[in-house]
Amino acid sequence: MSTTTDDPDRTDSQSSPTDDTAVQSAPDRAELAARAELLAEENARLRDEYARATRATYRRTARWLAVVGALAVLGGFLFPDGRAVLFALGGTGLFGGILTAYLTPGRFVAADVGECVYAAAATNVAALIDGLSLRDERLYLPGSDGASVRLFVPQRAEYELPDDRSGPIVTRAAERGLVLEPTGGRLFAEFERTLGEPLPAEPSAAATTLADAVVEQFELARRAEPAVDADDGRLTVAIDSSAFGDVDRVDHPVASFLAVGVAEALDRPIELAVDAGETPDEWLVTCRWDHVDERTE
Repeated sequence: MSTTTDDPDRTDSQSSPTDDTAVQSAPDRAELAARAELLAEENARLRDEYARATRATYRRTARWLAVVGALAVLGGFLFPDGRAVLFALGGTGLFGGILTAYLTPGRFVAADVGECVYAAAATNVAALIDGLSLRDERLYLPGSDGASVRLFVPQRAEYELPDDRSGPIVTRAAERGLVLEPTGGRLFAEFERTLGEPLPAEPSAAATTLADAVVEQFELARRAEPAVDADDGRLTVAIDSSAFGDVDRVDHPVASFLAVGVAEALDRPIELAVDAGETPDEWLVTCRWDHVDERTE
């Protein structure tokens, strides 16, 4: 009979590869954590500096407007012949200075922060669509106002528009799919409040108004150029340099705002499609209305 004896010296002299890896990786993790913390602090500092610089620009503008207004009022006392004009100019300058100072933004949210928030929501919705085996179709259904517009994602190629739009899941066979509040709904509702009149019901006029809002009012893109084909029942807006990244993701704020606006202006269901443009920063957002009517008849 043979007896096996353990060699204590051999056992003690060998170290586990796992232990060596842990010992070696601990400093690396600490270094990475330190770098991440440093980058976070630097990002926070840069955001604060940007906010301070922007506030300083507003305040400097307000001061110069006030100075010009005060000089114009003083000139009105010194030059009686031009008093009416100088007083009017002075009043405008003083009022503009006060208004600019009062409306100076006190808080700024960087575009990349908003993009990160939207990206998480888009990923979750895309996963839900895949999990329910829904189609790659996006339909925006008009409501009583922009806030009541709904995004419908059908499950079947031949579908009916849902009567019950409370959502989020519609189980009736012909209407089966998702009914969601679009990201552009409340954005469009806010835009409606700034309009002095209803959004034009004519496609070309509505497209121009919405494209201007994307660039000028909300600054969601650097450029938005609409093109309308009324005979084919569609309009396309060329978007350049979106503030929220790739526009072909689910219910992107730019595309959603445009689709909601067109649905409200025409009071018709809108099918949305987004395609890549000629450059990496260009996207073509297409809203169709006659096509939906044909599919649901």
